[in-house]
Amino acid sequence: MDVALLTVGDELLSGDTENTNATWLARELSDAGATVTRILTVPDEEAIIADAVSRYHDAFDAVVVTGGIGGTPDDVTKAGVADAFGRELIVPEDVRAHLEAKADRFAEENPEMVDRYDMNLDLDAWAAIPAGAEPLLTDESFAAGCVIEGVYVMPGIPDELKAMFATVAADFGGDRTTETLRTPAPEGAVVSIVAEAGELFGVAVGSYPRSDDAPGRIKVTGEDSETVEEAMAWLRERVETVD
Repeated sequence: MDVALLTVGDELLSGDTENTNATWLARELSDAGATVTRILTVPDEEAIIADAVSRYHDAFDAVVVTGGIGGTPDDVTKAGVADAFGRELIVPEDVRAHLEAKADRFAEENPEMVDRYDMNLDLDAWAAIPAGAEPLLTDESFAAGCVIEGVYVMPGIPDELKAMFATVAADFGGDRTTETLRTPAPEGAVVSIVAEAGELFGVAVGSYPRSDDAPGRIKVTGEDSETVEEAMAWLRERVETVD
């Protein structure tokens, strides 16, 4: 299963916010056996989001889009996704009712904040999803996410993303298997061994250099677990390892 990640936000491109969502999602998807072959970050611009979603939807089994799904003027992700499919944004009555009840509970639980600030929530914007999409709702996120033809649209706030991804995690999988060994050897000392392992076993072998406080890593990835294990055994016979 080939998956593309699309993270949305001006703050990511400016460096104001670290893009931890991409790293977390890539790890979760890889652990599930899927293969992440694209990670793209785009600004909060509807046309750019629509173009990226359209291209990635055609090229990959699934696309995960994060960020920009709230109710502020710069939250245009869901509109961009709708444009990519030639759909309109709609406000399902049940989704709006869910968010309205959530807003009422928030007001009851936070009276001082509500009294102090003018909480002008555009519930229609928070509840809107592309026509034909399946809404994704969680207790952690106020905004509705959605799934439309293999495109998963989720929040950018990390805790909210993790909660929403958990509701669809079973949709992702594959035969990808990965094993890693750690070595004190410098990267230049294992170049020929890494190359030979890839050729002999038909697997992807990556080498990642050591740092002052961590050993180097050699990572073997393939679709057959037995072949990956054979490649790892072959490498362990030829490369110094550490626990």
